[in-house]
Amino acid sequence: MTSPLDDLERLRASIDNMDAILLHTLAERFKLTQQVGVLKAQNDMPPADKAREARQIERLQRLASESGLDPAFAEKFLNFIVAEVIRHHEKIRGGQE
Repeated sequence: MTSPLDDLERLRASIDNMDAILLHTLAERFKLTQQVGVLKAQNDMPPADKAREARQIERLQRLASESGLDPAFAEKFLNFIVAEVIRHHEKIRGGQE
């Protein structure tokens, strides 16, 4: 039988692994959005795409609901990521990257 402290340590190790997975996944996502930013800049396309963002919010809210997460959290999460992506796209467009 394990102690509560052993259980806590095991759970925290799993959380740490999940955090690493999340960060590596975000890094891969940003590599892809960087390519999108270059493509948009080369073709004089705007950094933001409100229609796509709205579709993504709907999709992530649905996925969140199916996964037992709060859909509002999914929207906040996506908005945070999209704001960072747009910032990167604007830098690319301005020739800063």
